[in-house]
Amino acid sequence: MSIRADHSTVQKTPDSVKGRAELALNNEFLRRAVKFTTERLKSGKLAAAEEHGNWEEWRERGRQIRLHTIAHLDYYLEQFVNNARAHGVHVHFASDAKEAVQLTMRIAKEKQAKSAVKSKSMVSEELHINHALEEEGIEAIETDLGEYIIQLAHETPSHIIIPAIHKNRHQIAELLSKEAGEDLPPDTAVLAGFVRKKLREKFLEADIGMTGCNFAIAETGSMVLFENEGNGRMVSTVPKTQITFMGMERIIPTLDDLEVMATLLPRSATGQRLTVYMSILSGPRRAADADGPEEMHIIILDNGRSLQLGDTHFQELLNCIRCGACLNACPVYRHIGGHAYGGVYSGPIGAVLTPALNKNVAEWDDIASASSLCGACYEACPVKIPLHDMLVYLRHRKVEAGRGEQAEKMGMQGFRFIMSDAKRLKMIAKLGRWVQKPFVRDGKITTQIGPLKGWNAYRHLPSLPSETFREQWKQLEQELHASGKPTVHEEIRVRMEKLVAARNQSDHMHAGDMARSSDLQAASRLKAAEGERRDER
Repeated sequence: MSIRADHSTVQKTPDSVKGRAELALNNEFLRRAVKFTTERLKSGKLAAAEEHGNWEEWRERGRQIRLHTIAHLDYYLEQFVNNARAHGVHVHFASDAKEAVQLTMRIAKEKQAKSAVKSKSMVSEELHINHALEEEGIEAIETDLGEYIIQLAHETPSHIIIPAIHKNRHQIAELLSKEAGEDLPPDTAVLAGFVRKKLREKFLEADIGMTGCNFAIAETGSMVLFENEGNGRMVSTVPKTQITFMGMERIIPTLDDLEVMATLLPRSATGQRLTVYMSILSGPRRAADADGPEEMHIIILDNGRSLQLGDTHFQELLNCIRCGACLNACPVYRHIGGHAYGGVYSGPIGAVLTPALNKNVAEWDDIASASSLCGACYEACPVKIPLHDMLVYLRHRKVEAGRGEQAEKMGMQGFRFIMSDAKRLKMIAKLGRWVQKPFVRDGKITTQIGPLKGWNAYRHLPSLPSETFREQWKQLEQELHASGKPTVHEEIRVRMEKLVAARNQSDHMHAGDMARSSDLQAASRLKAAEGERRDER
Protein backbone atom coordinates (compact mmCIF):
# COMPACT_ATOMS: atom_id res chain seq x y z
CA MET A 1 0.00 0.00 0.00
CA SER A 2 1.12 3.55 -0.69
CA ILE A 3 0.38 6.39 1.73
CA ARG A 4 0.09 9.92 0.38
CA ALA A 5 1.96 12.82 1.93
CA ASP A 6 -1.01 13.97 4.04
CA HIS A 7 -1.75 10.44 5.33
CA SER A 8 -5.42 11.05 4.54
CA THR A 9 -5.90 8.36 1.94
CA VAL A 10 -4.51 4.97 1.17
CA GLN A 11 -4.43 3.61 -2.36
CA LYS A 12 -3.30 0.48 -4.12
CA THR A 13 0.23 0.70 -5.53
CA PRO A 14 0.38 0.29 -9.32
CA ASP A 15 2.13 -2.82 -10.63
CA SER A 16 4.45 -1.03 -13.08
CA VAL A 17 7.28 1.42 -12.53
CA LYS A 18 5.54 3.76 -14.97
CA GLY A 19 2.36 3.74 -12.89
CA ARG A 20 4.26 4.28 -9.64
CA ALA A 21 6.30 7.06 -11.23
CA GLU A 22 3.10 8.84 -12.31
CA LEU A 23 1.89 8.80 -8.70
CA ALA A 24 5.20 10.27 -7.55
CA LEU A 25 5.28 12.92 -10.27
CA ASN A 26 1.83 14.08 -9.20
CA ASN A 27 2.97 14.37 -5.57
CA GLU A 28 4.48 17.85 -5.51
CA PHE A 29 5.53 17.56 -1.85
CA LEU A 30 7.43 14.32 -2.42
CA ARG A 31 9.23 15.74 -5.45
CA ARG A 32 10.34 18.85 -3.55
CA ALA A 33 11.43 16.87 -0.48
CA VAL A 34 13.46 14.31 -2.41
CA LYS A 35 15.05 16.91 -4.67
CA PHE A 36 16.00 19.14 -1.73
CA THR A 37 17.69 16.38 0.27
CA THR A 38 19.45 14.67 -2.63
CA GLU A 39 20.78 18.06 -3.77
CA ARG A 40 22.31 18.62 -0.34
CA LEU A 41 23.80 15.14 -0.29
CA LYS A 42 25.16 15.47 -3.81
CA SER A 43 26.69 18.88 -3.10
CA GLY A 44 28.22 17.57 0.12
CA LYS A 45 29.76 14.63 -1.72
CA LEU A 46 31.24 16.86 -4.42
CA ALA A 47 32.68 19.25 -1.82
CA ALA A 48 34.15 16.37 0.20
CA ALA A 49 35.71 14.84 -2.92
CA GLU A 50 37.24 18.17 -3.96
CA GLU A 51 38.58 18.76 -0.45
CA HIS A 52 40.14 15.31 -0.45
CA GLY A 53 42.27 16.23 -3.44
CA ASN A 54 43.13 13.00 -5.25
CA TRP A 55 39.60 11.57 -5.24
CA GLU A 56 39.88 9.75 -8.56
CA GLU A 57 42.93 7.83 -7.36
CA TRP A 58 41.01 6.66 -4.30
CA ARG A 59 38.02 5.71 -6.46
CA GLU A 60 40.27 3.55 -8.61
CA ARG A 61 41.88 2.00 -5.51
CA GLY A 62 38.41 1.20 -4.13
CA ARG A 63 37.39 -0.32 -7.45
CA GLN A 64 40.49 -2.52 -7.57
CA ILE A 65 39.88 -3.76 -4.00
CA ARG A 66 36.31 -4.70 -4.83
CA LEU A 67 37.22 -6.30 -8.19
CA HIS A 68 39.93 -8.39 -6.56
CA THR A 69 37.73 -9.45 -3.65
CA ILE A 70 34.78 -10.52 -5.79
CA ALA A 71 37.10 -12.37 -8.19
CA HIS A 72 38.38 -14.40 -5.19
CA LEU A 73 35.20 -14.36 -3.12
CA ASP A 74 35.29 -18.05 -2.22
CA TYR A 75 38.79 -17.70 -0.75
CA TYR A 76 38.01 -14.59 1.31
CA LEU A 77 34.67 -15.93 2.52
CA GLU A 78 36.35 -19.07 3.80
CA GLN A 79 39.07 -17.01 5.50
CA PHE A 80 36.51 -14.74 7.13
CA VAL A 81 34.35 -17.62 8.34
CA ASN A 82 37.31 -19.49 9.84
CA ASN A 83 38.56 -16.39 11.67
CA ALA A 84 35.08 -15.41 12.88
CA ARG A 85 34.45 -18.91 14.23
CA ALA A 86 37.81 -18.77 15.99
CA HIS A 87 36.41 -15.73 17.88
CA GLY A 88 33.40 -17.77 18.99
CA VAL A 89 30.93 -16.54 16.36
CA HIS A 90 28.24 -18.88 15.04
CA VAL A 91 28.30 -18.50 11.25
CA HIS A 92 25.37 -19.65 9.10
CA PHE A 93 24.86 -19.65 5.34
CA ALA A 94 21.47 -18.96 3.75
CA SER A 95 20.87 -19.63 0.07
CA ASP A 96 17.78 -17.40 -0.06
CA ALA A 97 15.58 -15.13 2.03
CA LYS A 98 13.35 -17.98 3.20
CA GLU A 99 16.28 -19.93 4.65
CA ALA A 100 17.66 -16.79 6.33
CA VAL A 101 14.30 -16.16 8.00
CA GLN A 102 14.12 -19.78 9.17
CA LEU A 103 17.60 -19.51 10.72
CA THR A 104 16.63 -16.28 12.46
CA MET A 105 13.40 -17.74 13.85
CA ARG A 106 15.24 -20.84 15.10
CA ILE A 107 17.70 -18.67 17.06
CA ALA A 108 14.87 -16.47 18.41
CA LYS A 109 12.90 -19.51 19.59
CA GLU A 110 15.97 -21.05 21.25
CA LYS A 111 16.41 -17.82 23.21
CA GLN A 112 12.67 -17.56 23.90
CA ALA A 113 12.90 -13.99 22.63
CA LYS A 114 10.06 -11.57 23.19
CA SER A 115 11.61 -8.51 21.54
CA ALA A 116 14.39 -7.54 19.16
CA VAL A 117 16.02 -4.17 18.47
CA LYS A 118 17.46 -3.52 15.02
CA SER A 119 20.01 -1.14 13.62
CA LYS A 120 19.77 -0.17 9.97
CA SER A 121 20.14 -3.12 7.56
CA MET A 122 19.12 -3.30 3.91
CA VAL A 123 19.61 -7.08 3.96
CA SER A 124 16.96 -7.36 6.70
CA GLU A 125 14.66 -5.39 4.36
CA GLU A 126 15.32 -8.07 1.71
CA LEU A 127 14.18 -10.69 4.22
CA HIS A 128 11.15 -8.70 5.46
CA ILE A 129 12.36 -9.89 8.83
CA ASN A 130 10.20 -7.49 10.87
CA HIS A 131 7.05 -9.03 9.45
CA ALA A 132 8.37 -12.55 10.13
CA LEU A 133 9.19 -11.67 13.75
CA GLU A 134 5.79 -10.10 14.35
CA GLU A 135 4.05 -13.22 13.01
CA GLU A 136 5.86 -15.18 15.74
CA GLY A 137 4.78 -12.70 18.41
CA ILE A 138 8.22 -11.09 18.71
CA GLU A 139 8.29 -7.29 18.83
CA ALA A 140 10.75 -5.84 16.30
CA ILE A 141 11.86 -2.24 16.83
CA GLU A 142 13.90 -0.20 14.34
CA THR A 143 16.32 2.03 16.25
CA ASP A 144 17.67 4.15 13.40
CA LEU A 145 15.57 7.32 13.52
CA GLY A 146 14.63 7.23 9.84
CA GLU A 147 13.84 3.51 9.94
CA TYR A 148 11.77 4.00 13.11
CA ILE A 149 9.71 6.70 11.38
CA ILE A 150 8.89 4.62 8.32
CA GLN A 151 8.17 1.61 10.54
CA LEU A 152 5.49 3.67 12.28
CA ALA A 153 4.21 4.73 8.84
CA HIS A 154 4.12 1.08 7.66
CA GLU A 155 6.31 1.97 4.69
CA THR A 156 9.56 0.74 3.19
CA PRO A 157 12.77 2.80 2.89
CA SER A 158 12.74 5.39 0.12
CA HIS A 159 16.53 5.78 0.15
CA ILE A 160 19.40 3.42 1.01
CA ILE A 161 20.88 5.66 3.71
CA ILE A 162 18.03 8.11 4.43
CA PRO A 163 14.90 5.94 4.63
CA ALA A 164 12.48 8.79 5.42
CA ILE A 165 13.81 11.22 2.81
CA HIS A 166 10.26 11.77 1.56
CA LYS A 167 8.84 13.09 4.86
CA ASN A 168 9.02 16.44 6.64
CA ARG A 169 8.93 17.30 10.33
CA HIS A 170 5.18 17.97 10.32
CA GLN A 171 4.44 14.46 9.00
CA ILE A 172 6.95 13.00 11.44
CA ALA A 173 5.36 14.90 14.32
CA GLU A 174 1.98 13.45 13.33
CA LEU A 175 3.34 9.90 13.36
CA LEU A 176 5.19 10.30 16.66
CA SER A 177 2.21 11.99 18.30
CA LYS A 178 0.11 8.89 17.62
CA GLU A 179 2.84 6.75 19.17
CA ALA A 180 3.20 9.07 22.19
CA GLY A 181 -0.55 9.42 22.75
CA GLU A 182 -0.18 13.20 22.92
CA ASP A 183 0.44 16.06 20.51
CA LEU A 184 4.11 16.68 19.88
CA PRO A 185 5.21 19.92 18.22
CA PRO A 186 7.03 19.72 14.86
CA ASP A 187 10.29 20.63 16.55
CA THR A 188 13.19 18.32 15.67
CA ALA A 189 14.75 18.53 19.13
CA VAL A 190 11.48 17.58 20.83
CA LEU A 191 10.77 14.77 18.37
CA ALA A 192 14.30 13.34 18.63
CA GLY A 193 14.07 13.56 22.43
CA PHE A 194 10.86 11.52 22.47
CA VAL A 195 12.36 8.82 20.22
CA ARG A 196 15.56 8.70 22.28
CA LYS A 197 13.63 8.12 25.51
CA LYS A 198 11.38 5.53 23.87
CA LEU A 199 14.25 3.56 22.38
CA ARG A 200 16.33 3.50 25.57
CA GLU A 201 13.60 1.43 27.16
CA LYS A 202 13.57 -0.91 24.17
CA PHE A 203 17.35 -1.38 24.24
CA LEU A 204 17.23 -2.48 27.89
CA GLU A 205 14.27 -4.84 27.33
CA ALA A 206 15.42 -6.51 24.11
CA ASP A 207 16.46 -10.16 24.03
CA ILE A 208 18.11 -9.96 20.61
CA GLY A 209 20.03 -7.23 18.77
CA MET A 210 20.04 -7.33 14.97
CA THR A 211 22.50 -5.46 12.77
CA GLY A 212 23.60 -5.25 9.18
CA CYS A 213 27.22 -5.35 8.06
CA ASN A 214 28.94 -2.64 6.04
CA PHE A 215 32.13 -4.66 5.64
CA ALA A 216 33.50 -7.98 6.88
CA ILE A 217 37.28 -8.21 7.19
CA ALA A 218 38.63 -11.56 6.05
CA GLU A 219 42.03 -11.43 7.80
CA THR A 220 40.52 -10.77 11.25
CA GLY A 221 37.02 -12.27 11.06
CA SER A 222 35.61 -8.89 12.15
CA MET A 223 32.46 -7.03 11.12
CA VAL A 224 32.39 -3.27 10.58
CA LEU A 225 29.36 -1.03 11.17
CA PHE A 226 29.17 2.61 10.00
CA GLU A 227 26.52 4.84 11.62
CA ASN A 228 25.87 8.36 12.87
CA GLU A 229 23.39 7.92 15.74
CA GLY A 230 25.03 5.46 18.16
CA ASN A 231 22.09 3.06 17.99
CA GLY A 232 24.23 0.45 16.24
CA ARG A 233 26.53 0.26 19.25
CA MET A 234 23.57 -0.08 21.60
CA VAL A 235 22.08 -2.86 19.46
CA SER A 236 25.39 -4.74 19.30
CA THR A 237 26.31 -4.45 23.00
CA VAL A 238 23.20 -4.39 25.24
CA PRO A 239 21.14 -7.47 24.19
CA LYS A 240 22.56 -10.87 25.20
CA THR A 241 22.26 -12.27 21.68
CA GLN A 242 23.32 -10.57 18.47
CA ILE A 243 22.35 -11.58 14.93
CA THR A 244 24.12 -9.92 12.00
CA PHE A 245 22.70 -10.13 8.48
CA MET A 246 25.45 -10.00 5.89
CA GLY A 247 25.31 -10.09 2.11
CA MET A 248 27.92 -12.58 0.91
CA GLU A 249 29.72 -9.87 -1.09
CA ARG A 250 30.41 -7.55 1.89
CA ILE A 251 33.95 -8.96 2.32
CA ILE A 252 37.16 -6.94 2.13
CA PRO A 253 40.54 -8.67 2.53
CA THR A 254 42.40 -6.60 5.18
CA LEU A 255 42.24 -3.77 7.69
CA ASP A 256 44.35 -1.70 5.27
CA ASP A 257 41.52 -2.03 2.74
CA LEU A 258 39.12 -0.72 5.39
CA GLU A 259 41.04 2.57 5.39
CA VAL A 260 40.13 3.03 1.73
CA MET A 261 36.48 2.16 2.26
CA ALA A 262 36.23 4.35 5.36
CA THR A 263 37.42 7.23 3.19
CA LEU A 264 35.15 6.54 0.21
CA LEU A 265 31.85 5.54 1.82
CA PRO A 266 31.03 8.48 4.16
CA ARG A 267 32.21 11.10 1.69
CA SER A 268 30.11 9.52 -1.07
CA ALA A 269 27.07 8.99 1.14
CA THR A 270 26.71 12.23 3.09
CA GLY A 271 29.80 14.33 2.39
CA GLN A 272 31.26 13.51 5.83
CA ARG A 273 34.97 12.93 6.26
CA LEU A 274 34.11 10.09 8.64
CA THR A 275 30.94 8.63 10.06
CA VAL A 276 30.35 9.51 13.72
CA TYR A 277 30.66 5.86 14.76
CA MET A 278 32.68 3.11 13.12
CA SER A 279 32.50 -0.12 15.13
CA ILE A 280 34.69 -3.16 14.48
CA LEU A 281 33.15 -6.23 16.11
CA SER A 282 35.23 -9.36 16.61
CA GLY A 283 33.10 -11.96 18.32
CA PRO A 284 30.95 -12.02 21.49
CA ARG A 285 31.91 -10.67 24.90
CA ARG A 286 35.10 -12.01 26.41
CA ALA A 287 35.76 -12.41 30.13
CA ALA A 288 37.56 -9.07 30.42
CA ASP A 289 35.02 -7.11 28.35
CA ALA A 290 32.73 -4.60 30.05
CA ASP A 291 29.89 -5.13 27.59
CA GLY A 292 28.86 -6.99 24.48
CA PRO A 293 26.58 -9.91 23.59
CA GLU A 294 27.05 -13.30 25.18
CA GLU A 295 26.32 -14.99 21.88
CA MET A 296 26.87 -13.76 18.30
CA HIS A 297 25.46 -15.14 15.05
CA ILE A 298 26.26 -14.11 11.48
CA ILE A 299 23.85 -15.11 8.72
CA ILE A 300 25.61 -14.83 5.35
CA LEU A 301 23.03 -14.40 2.61
CA ASP A 302 23.23 -15.34 -1.06
CA ASN A 303 19.67 -14.61 -2.27
CA GLY A 304 20.66 -14.29 -5.93
CA ARG A 305 24.09 -12.72 -5.47
CA SER A 306 26.00 -15.78 -6.69
CA LEU A 307 24.07 -15.57 -9.97
CA GLN A 308 26.25 -12.58 -10.89
CA LEU A 309 29.55 -14.39 -10.36
CA GLY A 310 31.19 -15.08 -13.71
CA ASP A 311 28.72 -12.86 -15.55
CA THR A 312 30.82 -10.46 -17.64
CA HIS A 313 28.05 -7.87 -17.63
CA PHE A 314 26.91 -7.97 -14.01
CA GLN A 315 29.68 -9.30 -11.73
CA GLU A 316 30.76 -5.72 -10.93
CA LEU A 317 27.31 -5.22 -9.42
CA LEU A 318 28.68 -7.03 -6.35
CA ASN A 319 31.26 -4.23 -5.90
CA CYS A 320 28.56 -1.92 -4.50
CA ILE A 321 29.26 -0.54 -1.00
CA ARG A 322 25.67 0.79 -0.49
CA CYS A 323 26.57 4.46 -0.15
CA GLY A 324 23.55 5.79 -2.06
CA ALA A 325 25.61 8.26 -4.12
CA CYS A 326 24.07 7.00 -7.36
CA LEU A 327 20.58 7.82 -6.05
CA ASN A 328 21.57 11.38 -5.17
CA ALA A 329 23.01 11.97 -8.65
CA CYS A 330 20.25 10.27 -10.65
CA PRO A 331 17.81 12.72 -12.34
CA VAL A 332 15.12 10.03 -12.44
CA TYR A 333 15.33 9.13 -8.74
CA ARG A 334 15.33 12.81 -7.81
CA HIS A 335 11.96 13.24 -9.50
CA ILE A 336 10.15 10.03 -8.51
CA GLY A 337 11.77 8.96 -5.21
CA GLY A 338 12.47 5.43 -4.06
CA HIS A 339 9.05 3.81 -3.77
CA ALA A 340 8.43 4.14 -7.51
CA TYR A 341 11.06 1.43 -8.10
CA GLY A 342 8.87 -1.11 -6.34
CA GLY A 343 11.64 -3.13 -4.68
CA VAL A 344 13.86 -3.01 -1.60
CA TYR A 345 16.61 -1.17 -3.48
CA SER A 346 15.87 1.99 -5.44
CA GLY A 347 17.67 4.36 -7.78
CA PRO A 348 20.19 3.21 -10.41
CA ILE A 349 21.59 0.46 -8.18
CA GLY A 350 18.07 -0.82 -7.53
CA ALA A 351 17.16 -0.68 -11.21
CA VAL A 352 19.98 -3.18 -11.86
CA LEU A 353 20.20 -5.10 -8.58
CA THR A 354 16.51 -5.99 -8.26
CA PRO A 355 16.22 -7.68 -11.69
CA ALA A 356 19.61 -9.33 -11.17
CA LEU A 357 18.73 -10.83 -7.78
CA ASN A 358 15.37 -11.95 -9.16
CA LYS A 359 16.90 -13.64 -12.24
CA ASN A 360 15.54 -10.79 -14.38
CA VAL A 361 12.02 -12.22 -14.25
CA ALA A 362 9.31 -10.54 -16.31
CA GLU A 363 7.78 -8.63 -13.38
CA TRP A 364 10.99 -6.59 -13.02
CA ASP A 365 11.65 -6.05 -16.73
CA ASP A 366 10.32 -2.51 -16.75
CA ILE A 367 12.52 -1.21 -13.94
CA ALA A 368 15.56 -0.93 -16.24
CA SER A 369 13.65 1.69 -18.21
CA ALA A 370 13.64 4.03 -15.18
CA SER A 371 16.87 5.65 -16.35
CA SER A 372 18.00 8.33 -18.79
CA LEU A 373 21.32 6.44 -19.30
CA CYS A 374 23.11 9.76 -18.64
CA GLY A 375 25.95 8.09 -16.72
CA ALA A 376 25.64 10.34 -13.65
CA CYS A 377 25.47 7.21 -11.46
CA TYR A 378 28.86 6.03 -12.76
CA GLU A 379 30.44 9.44 -12.14
CA ALA A 380 29.11 9.42 -8.56
CA CYS A 381 29.93 5.80 -7.70
CA PRO A 382 32.99 5.58 -5.40
CA VAL A 383 33.96 2.17 -6.86
CA LYS A 384 33.13 3.06 -10.49
CA ILE A 385 30.35 0.53 -11.20
CA PRO A 386 29.15 1.04 -14.82
CA LEU A 387 25.46 0.98 -13.93
CA HIS A 388 24.42 2.76 -17.13
CA ASP A 389 26.00 -0.03 -19.20
CA MET A 390 24.26 -2.65 -17.08
CA LEU A 391 20.91 -0.98 -17.66
CA VAL A 392 21.50 -1.22 -21.41
CA TYR A 393 22.33 -4.93 -21.05
CA LEU A 394 19.11 -5.48 -19.09
CA ARG A 395 17.08 -3.79 -21.81
CA HIS A 396 18.88 -5.91 -24.40
CA ARG A 397 18.03 -9.10 -22.51
CA LYS A 398 14.41 -8.02 -22.30
CA VAL A 399 14.22 -7.56 -26.06
CA GLU A 400 16.11 -10.81 -26.73
CA ALA A 401 13.60 -12.65 -24.53
CA GLY A 402 10.77 -11.32 -26.70
CA ARG A 403 9.36 -8.99 -24.05
CA GLY A 404 10.24 -5.73 -25.77
CA GLU A 405 7.59 -3.12 -26.49
CA GLN A 406 6.36 -3.17 -30.08
CA ALA A 407 5.97 0.62 -30.22
CA GLU A 408 9.58 1.09 -29.09
CA LYS A 409 10.78 -1.43 -31.68
CA MET A 410 8.91 0.35 -34.46
CA GLY A 411 10.25 3.69 -33.27
CA MET A 412 13.86 2.49 -33.37
CA GLN A 413 13.35 0.98 -36.81
CA GLY A 414 11.99 4.31 -38.00
CA PHE A 415 14.93 6.15 -36.44
CA ARG A 416 17.40 3.84 -38.21
CA PHE A 417 15.58 4.29 -41.51
CA ILE A 418 15.78 8.09 -41.28
CA MET A 419 19.30 8.45 -39.89
CA SER A 420 20.94 5.96 -42.26
CA ASP A 421 20.53 8.27 -45.28
CA ALA A 422 21.50 11.97 -45.34
CA LYS A 423 19.07 12.85 -48.13
CA ARG A 424 16.26 11.09 -46.31
CA LEU A 425 17.09 12.94 -43.08
CA LYS A 426 17.06 16.27 -44.94
CA MET A 427 13.67 15.50 -46.46
CA ILE A 428 12.17 14.41 -43.11
CA ALA A 429 13.51 17.57 -41.42
CA LYS A 430 11.79 19.75 -44.00
CA LEU A 431 8.56 17.76 -43.67
CA GLY A 432 8.76 17.95 -39.88
CA ARG A 433 9.04 21.75 -39.92
CA TRP A 434 5.88 21.91 -41.99
CA VAL A 435 3.94 19.37 -39.87
CA GLN A 436 4.83 21.04 -36.53
CA LYS A 437 3.49 24.51 -37.46
CA PRO A 438 -0.02 24.10 -35.93
CA PHE A 439 1.48 22.95 -32.60
CA VAL A 440 4.38 25.40 -32.05
CA ARG A 441 3.95 28.17 -29.48
CA ASP A 442 6.91 30.42 -28.63
CA GLY A 443 9.36 27.92 -30.02
CA LYS A 444 7.93 25.00 -27.99
CA ILE A 445 5.52 22.14 -28.64
CA THR A 446 3.21 21.68 -25.65
CA THR A 447 0.50 19.52 -27.24
CA GLN A 448 -0.16 16.28 -25.35
CA ILE A 449 -1.29 13.92 -28.07
CA GLY A 450 -0.01 10.56 -29.27
CA PRO A 451 3.67 9.90 -28.49
CA LEU A 452 4.06 13.50 -27.23
CA LYS A 453 1.71 12.93 -24.29
CA GLY A 454 4.19 11.26 -21.96
CA TRP A 455 6.96 13.77 -22.66
CA ASN A 456 4.91 16.96 -22.67
CA ALA A 457 3.02 16.05 -19.50
CA TYR A 458 6.04 17.19 -17.46
CA ARG A 459 8.19 19.23 -19.90
CA HIS A 460 8.07 20.95 -23.29
CA LEU A 461 9.45 19.66 -26.58
CA PRO A 462 11.57 22.23 -28.44
CA SER A 463 10.43 22.85 -31.99
CA LEU A 464 12.58 21.98 -35.00
CA PRO A 465 14.83 24.92 -35.99
CA SER A 466 14.24 26.80 -39.22
CA GLU A 467 17.54 25.43 -40.49
CA THR A 468 19.47 22.32 -39.53
CA PHE A 469 23.21 22.44 -38.86
CA ARG A 470 23.83 20.72 -42.19
CA GLU A 471 21.80 23.39 -43.95
CA GLN A 472 23.70 26.15 -42.15
CA TRP A 473 27.10 24.63 -42.78
CA LYS A 474 27.72 26.05 -46.28
CA GLN A 475 27.11 29.60 -45.07
CA LEU A 476 29.18 29.03 -41.93
CA GLU A 477 32.04 27.59 -43.98
CA GLN A 478 32.01 30.58 -46.30
CA GLU A 479 32.09 32.99 -43.37
CA LEU A 480 34.96 31.07 -41.82
CA HIS A 481 37.07 31.15 -44.99
CA ALA A 482 36.29 34.85 -45.51
CA SER A 483 37.55 35.62 -42.02
CA GLY A 484 40.94 34.12 -42.85
CA LYS A 485 40.92 31.98 -39.70
CA PRO A 486 42.00 28.32 -39.96
CA THR A 487 39.07 25.92 -40.14
CA VAL A 488 40.67 23.66 -37.58
CA HIS A 489 43.64 23.86 -35.22
CA GLU A 490 46.77 22.44 -36.85
CA GLU A 491 47.41 19.91 -34.08
CA ILE A 492 43.85 18.61 -34.30
CA ARG A 493 44.05 18.44 -38.12
CA VAL A 494 47.24 16.34 -38.00
CA ARG A 495 45.76 14.00 -35.39
CA MET A 496 42.57 13.54 -37.42
CA GLU A 497 44.57 12.80 -40.59
CA LYS A 498 46.55 10.14 -38.72
CA LEU A 499 43.38 8.56 -37.39
CA VAL A 500 41.82 8.47 -40.87
CA ALA A 501 45.00 6.96 -42.33
CA ALA A 502 45.15 4.33 -39.60
CA ARG A 503 41.48 3.46 -40.15
CA ASN A 504 41.99 3.17 -43.91
CA GLN A 505 45.00 0.93 -43.37
CA SER A 506 43.01 -1.23 -40.95
CA ASP A 507 40.14 -1.46 -43.46
CA HIS A 508 42.61 -2.41 -46.20
CA MET A 509 44.20 -5.11 -44.02
CA HIS A 510 40.78 -6.40 -43.03
CA ALA A 511 39.75 -6.56 -46.71
CA GLY A 512 42.98 -8.44 -47.48
CA ASP A 513 42.34 -10.88 -44.64
CA MET A 514 38.81 -11.44 -45.89
CA ALA A 515 40.10 -12.02 -49.44
CA ARG A 516 42.74 -14.48 -48.20
CA SER A 517 40.13 -16.22 -46.08
CA SER A 518 37.83 -16.44 -49.11
CA ASP A 519 40.69 -17.85 -51.22
CA LEU A 520 41.52 -20.42 -48.55
CA GLN A 521 37.88 -21.45 -48.29
CA ALA A 522 37.63 -21.76 -52.07
CA ALA A 523 40.83 -23.83 -52.19
CA SER A 524 39.54 -26.02 -49.39
CA ARG A 525 36.26 -26.60 -51.20
CA LEU A 526 38.12 -27.38 -54.45
CA LYS A 527 40.40 -29.84 -52.64
CA ALA A 528 37.40 -31.52 -51.02
CA ALA A 529 35.65 -31.80 -54.40
CA GLU A 530 38.72 -33.37 -55.97
CA GLY A 531 38.90 -35.85 -53.12
CA GLU A 532 35.25 -36.77 -53.62
CA ARG A 533 35.85 -37.33 -57.36
CA ARG A 534 38.82 -39.59 -56.58
CA ASP A 535 36.70 -41.55 -54.15
CA GLU A 536 34.01 -41.97 -56.80
CA ARG A 537 36.60 -43.29 -59.29
